[in-house]
Amino acid sequence: QLQASGGGMVQSGGSLRLSCTASGSIFSTNVMAWYRQAPGKQRELVASITSTGSATYADSVKGRFSISRDNAKNTAYLEMNNLRPEDTAVYLCNSRDYRSFWGQGTLVTVSS
Repeated sequence: QLQASGGGMVQSGGSLRLSCTASGSIFSTNVMAWYRQAPGKQRELVASITSTGSATYADSVKGRFSISRDNAKNTAYLEMNNLRPEDTAVYLCNSRDYRSFWGQGTLVTVSS
């Protein structure tokens, strides 16, 4: 029901855009979010966006990452700029209302 894409390998300072496409029933009114999990670390919330476009960010990515959504395409995006090696992780897409749905992860690797 959630399909994430866009991960890859970039050098420090580079950019990537992640996409998460959802089935309509779990997108239009849901909060969409991106989490990440690095090896040996807990999963952390990176950014979230409500159905009306209100966004929140982890302090570690503020000013570098931008979350958006296209409700006509049932797709949420995470634009990641000025990437750092510490951003290396598996990035996971989440959709939630009173339920929580997870997509498969997409790996982002940032080399120094």
